[in-house]
Amino acid sequence: MQAVDLESLIAPWAAQVREAVPGVRLFDTHTHLGSNDPDGMKQTPAELLRVLDEADAAGAFTFPMHEPDGYRAANDMVIDAAAHSDGRLVCFCRVSPNSGTAPDEARRALRSGARGIKLHPRAEQFGLDHPAVRELAAIAHERRLPILIHAGRGIPALGRHTVALAQEFSDARFILAHAGITDLAWIWRVAADLPNLLFDTSWFMGADLRALYSLVPPGQILFASDAPYGNPLLAAVSQIRLALSLGLSQEQIRCIMSEQSLRIAAGEPLAFVGPAVGERERATHVLLDRVAQFVMMGTILSIRAPDASPEMLALARMACDVPDEIDDAPVFAALRSLLDAHLELSRDGDDVRRARLPLMLAASVATTPDVPLPTGLCRR
Repeated sequence: MQAVDLESLIAPWAAQVREAVPGVRLFDTHTHLGSNDPDGMKQTPAELLRVLDEADAAGAFTFPMHEPDGYRAANDMVIDAAAHSDGRLVCFCRVSPNSGTAPDEARRALRSGARGIKLHPRAEQFGLDHPAVRELAAIAHERRLPILIHAGRGIPALGRHTVALAQEFSDARFILAHAGITDLAWIWRVAADLPNLLFDTSWFMGADLRALYSLVPPGQILFASDAPYGNPLLAAVSQIRLALSLGLSQEQIRCIMSEQSLRIAAGEPLAFVGPAVGERERATHVLLDRVAQFVMMGTILSIRAPDASPEMLALARMACDVPDEIDDAPVFAALRSLLDAHLELSRDGDDVRRARLPLMLAASVATTPDVPLPTGLCRR
C-alpha cells in the first residue's frame, strides 16, 4: 500500500472550507514554545512557524510552556522569537502568581515586547481569587491587553472569578482557553453582557465546541489549536465545518478565525458580529452518530490508554460499512478513508500526534454531514 501523505490527505478538506468561506484567514490564539515542560512536549519557534505555514495562517499568539524553575528566561525566549518572526508571532508573557514577582515580571516583559499575559491555574496551582491575579488584571486593563487563562481539564471552576474581573476591569480582554469548559454549562448566559469575556477554541470534544459556537456570541469566540498539542490546519478545517453546520455566517466565521484576534493584537476595539446563533434543530443521524462516538472514544483512548484504542477504532471502521443506497453513503466512504489513513500512519511508525490527525478530522466529518465533502470525495 502506498504511504499516506498526511498533508495531501488534509489539503482537499482545507480547500473545501476555504471555498465555502471566501477570504477566511487563520490566526491561532493559543500556541506554546519551550522545551522544559514536565509533560515532555516541546516546540521551537521554527516548528511553530512551519505548522502555521502549513495552515497558511497569518500568525499566532504564543507563550512559554510550563517552566517549573520560573518564567523570566522563557518569556525572553518567546519575546525574541516574536521579534524575529516578521510580525507573525505575538508574545504573551507567562507568570505564576505564587512566585511573589508575577506583576513585576509581567511589567518587565511587557516593556520588552510582550503584548499579553498567560495564566495557567492548573500548572501553577492557584485560583483566580489570588491577589496577584487582580493586580495583573489591573495591568491589562490599563494597557487594554489580553489575559489568556487555562480553563480546561484539571482545575476547579473559575468562571465566577473571571466574570467578576471582567466586570471590574472592562478594558482588559479575558480569554478563557479550551472553550471555557470548566464553566461552559452556565457562563454562556452572561457572556453577551461582557464583551471583554472571550473564549478560545483549543479543545477537541465536539459537544463542547458545538455548545460554544451555538451559545456564545461569535465575536467572543477566537480560533485556537493549542499547538503543539493540536494542529492549526486540522483544527481550522474541523471548526469551520462545525460553524457552517450550525448556521454561522461567512462574516462571523471570518471574525472567529482571525479578524477578532488581529484586533486584540492591535489593541483595537472589538467587533460585534451578531448574537449567538442559538441551538439549531438537527435531526439525529443514528448511523453517523455511532461512527462519531467510536472515533472519539478511540481518540481519547489513544491519548490515555493506547492499547485500548484499536478496538474502538475497529468498531468505528465497521460502523462505516453501510448499504450503498443510503443518502450519506459518500460521507461513510470518506470516513473509511480517514480511518484507513490513521491505521496506515500508525503502522508506518509516524509521530503519534500526526497519526491522530485523521481521527480528529473523521470525528468532525461524522458530525457535520450537511457540510459538502471536498470535490472528488463524493463517490462511493
